[in-house]
Parts: sequence; C-alpha cells; structure tokens
Amino acid sequence: MTKLILKVGSHRNGRSSARKSSRRIPKGVIHVQASFNNTIVTVTDVRGRVISWSSIGTCGFKGTRRGTPFAAQTAAGNAIRAVVDQCMQRAEVMIKGPGLGRDAIIFQCLFGEQLNLAY
Repeated sequence: MTKLILKVGSHRNGRSSARKSSRRIPKGVIHVQASFNNTIVTVTDVRGRVISWSSIGTCGFKGTRRGTPFAAQTAAGNAIRAVVDQCMQRAEVMIKGPGLGRDAIIFQCLFGEQLNLAY
C-alpha cells in the first residue's frame, strides 16, 4: 500500500500561492548590488522582507554580457514589474558597488515603471 505524498503548496492540503500575491505593499526599498561582473536587484518592503529579486544571470545573460548596463536594466525591470503588480507606488533606492549597471537601474526605475523614487 503506497501513501500519497502531498506537495507543499498543492491545493489538496489547503495551501496555495495566492496568499503571497494578495499582499498590498504601498512603499518599498530597492536594493542594488552592482559589481563588475553581475548586478543583483532586490526589492523589499519597509521592514526588510524580500518581495522580489532578480539578477543578470537569472535573466539569461552569460559571460561578458553580464557586466553591461543593458543587462542590469533588464534585471531591474524584471524585479520591479513583480512589485508594481502588488500595488507598490513609492520606493527608495539603495545602491552598493562600482558596477556599470548603477545608472541604468535608476533610469529604468524612473522611466520604465510607475514608481515614485526617493534616493
């Protein structure tokens, strides 16, 4: 006799991922860690809980293209798009590192998505 193994998040055990998307976050913080080889964008709420994140490697860029401003702009767009769907309207930007993607990410935040930024 075999037992059924229920997956976490399946509809059989009552858990679903709809709970995560139902949170409304009006204000958040965009953390940017820009190195010469990679850029990581993390979006958190005011308390520091991670809502969304993206890096250049997860966007599909490989090799020397990972250090370009266009790749950083793509990673920022992916991370921010997820939180704009959760009704985030205002964000503060925290930038670390010497990488090339610093200016491109600020440009993407200002003109790419509907967010009011504070530096």
